[in-house]
Amino acid sequence: MSELLHELANTLNISTSFTYTSGGVEKAVNVSDDVLKFFIKSMGYDATDDAAMEASLAKLSKKRWQRVMEAVYVVEEDDKVFDIVLKQGEEVEFFIAKEDSGDYQPLNVWLSEIETYHEGRTPLVKFRAEIKEDVALGYYDIMAKVSGKEYKTVLAVAPKQCYALDKKGKEKLFGFALQLYALKSRRNWGVGDFTDLANMVDILAQDGGDIIGLNPLSVLEHDYPEQASPYASVSRLFLNPIYIDVTKVPYYEQGDKDEEAIKQAKEKENIDYTTIYNAKMRALKNIFVRVNERKGEAYYKAFEKFVKADEGGLHCLAVLEAINSAKKNGEFSAVEAKGVSSFAGRGIKEFVNKHKDEINFFKFLQFEADRQLKEVYEEIKKKNMAVGLYRDLPVGVSQNSAEVWNDKYLYMQKSGAGAPPDNAFPTGQKWGLGAFNPFELKERCYKPFIRILRANMKYAGAVRIDHIMGLSRLYVIPNDKEEGTYIRYNEKDMLNILALESYLNRCVVVGECIGNVEGSYRERLTARNIYSLGVLWCEHTDDFGTVRRPHEFDAKYVASIGTHDMPPLKAWWFAVEQTTMKELGMLTAEEVDKAYHWRDHERKLLLEALDGEGVWPQDNLRKSDYIYGEGFPEGLEEAVHAYMAKTNSEIFIMQPEDIFLSMKLQNLPGTDIDKYPNWRSRVPVDIEDMASNDGYRRILDVVKKWR
Repeated sequence: MSELLHELANTLNISTSFTYTSGGVEKAVNVSDDVLKFFIKSMGYDATDDAAMEASLAKLSKKRWQRVMEAVYVVEEDDKVFDIVLKQGEEVEFFIAKEDSGDYQPLNVWLSEIETYHEGRTPLVKFRAEIKEDVALGYYDIMAKVSGKEYKTVLAVAPKQCYALDKKGKEKLFGFALQLYALKSRRNWGVGDFTDLANMVDILAQDGGDIIGLNPLSVLEHDYPEQASPYASVSRLFLNPIYIDVTKVPYYEQGDKDEEAIKQAKEKENIDYTTIYNAKMRALKNIFVRVNERKGEAYYKAFEKFVKADEGGLHCLAVLEAINSAKKNGEFSAVEAKGVSSFAGRGIKEFVNKHKDEINFFKFLQFEADRQLKEVYEEIKKKNMAVGLYRDLPVGVSQNSAEVWNDKYLYMQKSGAGAPPDNAFPTGQKWGLGAFNPFELKERCYKPFIRILRANMKYAGAVRIDHIMGLSRLYVIPNDKEEGTYIRYNEKDMLNILALESYLNRCVVVGECIGNVEGSYRERLTARNIYSLGVLWCEHTDDFGTVRRPHEFDAKYVASIGTHDMPPLKAWWFAVEQTTMKELGMLTAEEVDKAYHWRDHERKLLLEALDGEGVWPQDNLRKSDYIYGEGFPEGLEEAVHAYMAKTNSEIFIMQPEDIFLSMKLQNLPGTDIDKYPNWRSRVPVDIEDMASNDGYRRILDVVKKWR
């Protein structure tokens, strides 16, 4: 690696080296020149040779001096400082207005010189501009009048911390972590829906619970329902219509339901997304015909209002979905397809004019999904839950998403987010998700990020930021390579925006940071009042695997036994994920043997920890060591839930898969549907039978005892 290449990459916040821990061993990686050059080119700079790199560095060094103010300044409420570049001797007046109001008022700003830049006849001076008056939290337009010209920037004034959890007088909270699609009920159509969610709210509220965590609810591909990962969405701004309870849509008729198709789908072991989704779409299209016949009625007027409130994202999504359907149906020639390859394509206007009904149907799906989720939210408010819905914001979107299609230059080109190897995933992960270009994101005043936060905080009392380290640095991999590197973001700006949106939306923030985490990152999150996940299988006090005791768990944790990427309790005990990886050829015989021995060791440590806390049920105490094939310990599920309920953590969430002893993995990272049926396993017990289930009642009773 040349020094120039190293310098250029670092200037562009592209990591030239990094470390990761796998198998308990820290390993260092020097990023290849090819990968560095790929990302330098992606950001619009030339690294073909030394001369080109010198020119790129010179261009970057001049960049800040070529504008009076940057596009946006994100400041904290007690440190309202930005910078401004003026010609030497120029005077400036400042004015402030609430965002997009146009009502500018004089602003008191003190200037102090920082540095001078000499190029041309008149030197340029960079000043530190400090606002010397109170400015409430929020977004503002700042105008600087300089030599008869007006220059504008956006100012975001953020709190130092995210919104504080209101426990409503309770010491500790508990609830569920649900995969909504996995809920099984006698009334649904083969996949969990918003009515199932409302029923789970009722069940939880009866036992005094306060929080329901959900998988990402983001809309997925309309024409490929089997692409079921909730973390590879078509848009993080809108909802997956598969969760609509069709029977609750106004103007539904019994004949809309394909009874035979639904019956066959529900009889299958795994979720049959294609059959279920297509049955719902046929029914919803029938209903939409009736909706259009009743344009004077309140329901249609509410739909119109929803569409009129669109800031562009809804229309973009609806157009893309209509285009994809047309392509699947063979309605496009190669030339016509090229004309709609982006939202700015020359063929878009003509397509929209020809397909208004289809486009409106896709908007209708979003309206109804939003309406039904809002009804769940209203029920939660009536039950006075401390948190309510705890939504999940994915780290990125599919590269063929509406967000990328609409604005591809906002994203890193021909590459996607992933993760290097770590202890949990020794082969690394290549998610292929679209990743923001950090420089372009700032030029857009962080508005795309803000819109996504708002969409996922809607109707929620808490939001989980998947891979929150991605707000500081994100591991990105070129599409044609297996090796990637970290792209660094402006951590201070990103976390300040997150804090501001948390405050404005009264939404608690939880950061998922399992895996490779920079040294003090968790402490920095805690200082921001951002909760971390406290997952039993990851909470060790040393490299030996000693299980963290309940009193050692952080209060600012959302504690759980596992996650959707980890095996449920009983499957963990029997190392199902390791056996599956062995069968799929993902681990060598040596790696499998080592993994099995480590699981034996982990089981022993878990049993000792449970003994030390005295959490075994009195009528089902531990009978042996259960280490060498003696089966699953009776009472283990109750003991483990009691152990986690005892933790200091302010929130504890339970997975139904742990309660009902599922042996299936929801997701096996590093695999797709061709290898493993990810995102297709159902909860073993129908919702109608949960509250009366003996195992469920025992676990809820012990959780309430310690919460």
